[in-house]
Amino acid sequence: MNKLLFPLFLALLLIYSCQPSLPTADLLIFNGEIYTVDSLGKVEAVAVKDGKILATGRLKELEQYKGEKTEEIDLQGKTMIPGFIESHAHLLGLGKQARQLDLMKCQSYEALLEKVAEAVKTTPKGEWILGRGWHQSKWTDSFEVVTGYQTHKRLSELTPDHPVMLIHASGHALFANEVAMRMAQISPETPAGEDGEIIHYNDKRPTGIFTENAMELIRNLVPEDSQESLYKDLQAGIEQCLRYGITSFQDAGSDAKAIAVYRMAIEKKEFPIRLWTMLSYSNYDTEKLEEEDPFLEEWFKKGPEIGDQLTIRAVKLYADGALGSRGAWLIDSYLDRPEHYGNPTLPIKVIEKIAEKGLRSGFQVCTHAIGDRANREVLNAYEKALKAHPEKASDHRFRIEHAQHVSEADMPRFQELGVIASVQAIHFASDRLWAIDRLGQMRIAMGAYQWKRLVASGAKVINGTDAPVEPLDPLPCFYTTVTRKTRSGEALEVDQKLSREEALRTYTIDAAYGAFEEKVKGSISPGKFADFTVLSKDIMTIPEEEILKTVVEMTIVGGKVAYIMHN
Repeated sequence: MNKLLFPLFLALLLIYSCQPSLPTADLLIFNGEIYTVDSLGKVEAVAVKDGKILATGRLKELEQYKGEKTEEIDLQGKTMIPGFIESHAHLLGLGKQARQLDLMKCQSYEALLEKVAEAVKTTPKGEWILGRGWHQSKWTDSFEVVTGYQTHKRLSELTPDHPVMLIHASGHALFANEVAMRMAQISPETPAGEDGEIIHYNDKRPTGIFTENAMELIRNLVPEDSQESLYKDLQAGIEQCLRYGITSFQDAGSDAKAIAVYRMAIEKKEFPIRLWTMLSYSNYDTEKLEEEDPFLEEWFKKGPEIGDQLTIRAVKLYADGALGSRGAWLIDSYLDRPEHYGNPTLPIKVIEKIAEKGLRSGFQVCTHAIGDRANREVLNAYEKALKAHPEKASDHRFRIEHAQHVSEADMPRFQELGVIASVQAIHFASDRLWAIDRLGQMRIAMGAYQWKRLVASGAKVINGTDAPVEPLDPLPCFYTTVTRKTRSGEALEVDQKLSREEALRTYTIDAAYGAFEEKVKGSISPGKFADFTVLSKDIMTIPEEEILKTVVEMTIVGGKVAYIMHN
């Protein structure tokens, strides 16, 4: 070799030998429509190592990460997106619903009674018959009505030997039979408390309908679930998540028993999704509203818990009830019940106090607010807390859960205060046709289900289903978000629909932001968790009606296939 070239050869050899070897991917995914929901938009392939995304880009470039043990998934033209993130639902409630009467599809009072009659045949005398999902505004038959609700007479005739408790679809009212009310010692004089209502006949006899905090008069009599039954509920809920492509779940309220069950499942390695949960505030007893909540106080002292599978860093409060039960707190009275405005379920000063404690201890505060008065008061409470603690105000990520009916004057305040609007678009599909009876066309057009206006203002909008209030499946919710179509197929207030890109963000990267998790999930980007949902159709380009025919083919969590559809 030429003596002049020899030193150059040695230098090149040294440089080459010092180059680190490329890591070998555990998984390579390719040959599909891969939407990253980041600046790349779409890529040809994704490489995964140790449960996280190693690289994205062109397949030819990513093949350099292949090794002998690299698993390959050929999408065969299917569509892959970041794993769906459910922003507001009730994980244990999904399983619990399966143990009760499912009344969601009852289109009449008669159909509800038929369901109960079947349960009577198989339930031992004296045991509770429980159910959920009825909604009197959706019933098509005629029935005795008092203050907008059915009465217990026919139900009680059918169930003389069983206590019965049937929860409204919204979760903000219940229907009890005579046996249950007798057990609770309900009389014409029984007080409902300030933040609930017992519906009465004109002669003051109870009709069987209890709303908001008054529900506890009946609900407190139902035996508590065992840890074993809760564990079964959890597994049933997880199974639904995986079937619907949900890799992360934001639980809208967990107590100590629920958290213990989550930990048990994680320890048993039977928890294949990621869970971010809000702590349930429990002091809704009107005699204890001014007392501290021991459960929350304990968490405020020790601070948030942040993990790959379980994160606990938020608090769930209720400012009002639901529109369906006329418990949503409104500025102007209900159109179909004049002089009735709904009601607050917590004093605003309690929300202010919890908001301040949340700021100081690092917890997000997530408050249920459906009516425009409730949304205004919660925004006021948050603003007061933020002004009292300006050092914490830059990135608190407080949320309003539902933000369903918001005054036009309050709409810009979400962006101004940095408050996240956690909406459930699927409620529009189910509720819009009867919501007009509660609010009227003008109030709906200007303030109800205003997703586009919130997004245009700069507010973060995140999406979910509130399951089991609605089915957990994200695809009908996505469809409603981009079409504004009701269950009957009618498109209403279409100026408020979101683009498909905006809608996908509400279920991925923006949903992750809503939990302080956008740096680790929500997009198909290197370094983030390898959580993916594979769909049978390209929901970003197909005709809109095809979205409802799309199914989840595969759910991948941490680079492992957790669900695969079998034909």
